[in-house]
Amino acid sequence: MVPVSIVVMYVSIYGIREEVPGDERDYLDPLPKSLRRVWPIVNMFSYYVGDKLPVEWLVFYKKHLERAGLNYMMGSTQYFGLQLTAATVMAGVAALCGYMLGAIDYLYVATGFLLGFLMPLISVNDFKKRRERELVKSLPVYLDFLTMATQAGLNMSSAIAQSVDKGPESPLKTEFKKCMRDLRAGVPRSEAFRLMADRLSLSEINAFVTTVIQAEKTGASIGDALKVQADQRRIERFQKAEKLAMEAPVKLIFPLVVFIFPTTFIIIFFPIGMKLMEAF
Repeated sequence: MVPVSIVVMYVSIYGIREEVPGDERDYLDPLPKSLRRVWPIVNMFSYYVGDKLPVEWLVFYKKHLERAGLNYMMGSTQYFGLQLTAATVMAGVAALCGYMLGAIDYLYVATGFLLGFLMPLISVNDFKKRRERELVKSLPVYLDFLTMATQAGLNMSSAIAQSVDKGPESPLKTEFKKCMRDLRAGVPRSEAFRLMADRLSLSEINAFVTTVIQAEKTGASIGDALKVQADQRRIERFQKAEKLAMEAPVKLIFPLVVFIFPTTFIIIFFPIGMKLMEAF
């Protein structure tokens, strides 16, 4: 009966898999190697479960992926499918470990399912934080490029093009390319900047966008406004570095007390203890 059950299960899974439409990735970012093997399962969950999600969930996932820079790798439904795939794999591993130990504990299976469901969320959060750090780090450099270009007589659109052409590789360069794409599509400049600010949701980018829009509305010099922004961003970065340097001694207290001091005391007092034991 067991072989028959395996064959029936295989045929059922194969039939379900065949109904899932193909994944067109010609204009999407390539998948990492860790996802390529499980991507058919992700698409299956996305097709059968992801499309039935509430609109609020899809909007939340879309915003989450945009801030992490992964919205051109997967969609909202595929992201939910990835969560279900990871949850299923972790629950299966927990069940297999329980079976090998002699008894399947459903609490461990549920815990594995929950951890697997949260793993993609944690990974995307790590991508988001790393990307935001790179955005803030490269912002003063691009503000300098924009300042020099505008003070040389170029308008804002041409200044962005020059910054993208000459600037270093960073997520901010990608965002400026998206802004240029919107401008070429006929989107007003202020609206293109607001869309970029909405995608990133960073206070530094919001301040930059607000400064540019206000300078254009009031007729003020954009070059001078951008120079002030660049100086302000450098001051903030220097202050943040000072804050982290001042926090370092406090963060070192725990490893010193828990790991380093006990080891030092053991090394120092062990010979003394041995001599005392020999004396008595």
